[in-house]
Order: sequence, then structure tokens, then C-alpha cells
Amino acid sequence: MKPFLITIARQYGSGGKTIGRMLAAELGIPCYDREIITLASEDSGINARLFSDERLKPDFWQRIRGGRPGTVVPPESAGFVSNDNLFEYQARIIRRLADEGPCIIIGRCADYVLRQREDLVRLFIYADGDFCLKEAMKINSLPQQEVERLIAKTDEYRAKYYRYYTGQEWKNAMNYDLCLNTRRLGFEGAARAVKAYLAIRFGETED
Repeated sequence: MKPFLITIARQYGSGGKTIGRMLAAELGIPCYDREIITLASEDSGINARLFSDERLKPDFWQRIRGGRPGTVVPPESAGFVSNDNLFEYQARIIRRLADEGPCIIIGRCADYVLRQREDLVRLFIYADGDFCLKEAMKINSLPQQEVERLIAKTDEYRAKYYRYYTGQEWKNAMNYDLCLNTRRLGFEGAARAVKAYLAIRFGETED
């Protein structure tokens, strides 16, 4: 099979991270999620806690009309630890990982960062509210109403983060190669669907 890269955008509770790890194990390739934060911190010298994991710090809302970022700024700059510079450091790591070989990258607008690559497979994992709530309740020891608010808040952050850094809508199917409903397919079914797509597109029959 020809080399490929997979990016995964996902609704909270839809199982996107689980599917990413599952695919990585079955395909024998690395999967990067929060590891990107560690690598970006090591590359920049900025404390990992400042990388907001797709959460925008308060100053973002005051600057949202100022346009999207473009380049990394040096340590002596006043904007060294701004949201925009943190994003650029993460984008640099994403590109480096992609250049190193086949891998799976979860979140962080990786589909947009790598959009010029011909070997890219862009996934969007979603499900209806009841399914996402049920899955989120498994990993959060919070009352149901608080988990519902967490889901809504997280997806809102991800949508705004994506819109700011890409200028596009997070849930727009045109941004992706495959949009998979995990309520319909389940996690294993979604993983099989991705492998079938890879086999068709990159020239090897599925096992």
C-alpha cells in the first residue's frame, strides 16, 4: 500500500480518539494527539500547559477580528506565547510528523495544515447527542447535566478554533474525505470503513 496520512476531526464523545488508536494499532503506524503538545513544547521551549489543547485563551475573543496567523514569532516577541504562535508551533510539529512517514493525527486542524498533501485522508467522526452523551459519561465522573454542558462547550470551542485558523466550518463535509457516524457503524465498523477506503484509494485489497 502506498504511504498515507490520516487526520481525525471529531465531536466530543463520538469516539474519534478511540478509532484513531484502533486504526494505529491495526495499521502499525503511530497516532498523535496530546503528544503534539509535548513535542511543540520541546521545540519552542514554551511550557506545555500554555498549549491550550484546542481551547482558546481569553485574549483570543478580543482579537478574533484581527485575521489568522501565518508565521512563528521569536522568543523576544511580545506575542511569543499568544494563541496564534502556539498554533504555529503545533502546525510545524504536524508537518514534521507527516514528513516522517505514515501516521494518524487527531484534532488541531491537522486536515487544514496538511491540506496540500496528496497522501492525506481526512476523517470527521460524529454521532447524535444521545450516543455522544452515553460515551462521554463513561469517561467523566460528573452528573449528566454537567457532561451535557461539557460536550456542548467542547464542540463549540472546536468549531470556533477551526473557523478561526482555517476560515472554514468544522462540520462541513466538503472539508473531509470520509464522515463516519459511529452510532450507525460502531467503533470497529468505522475502523473497517476507513481501512476499506485506504485499500481502494491506495491500491491494496483489504484483508
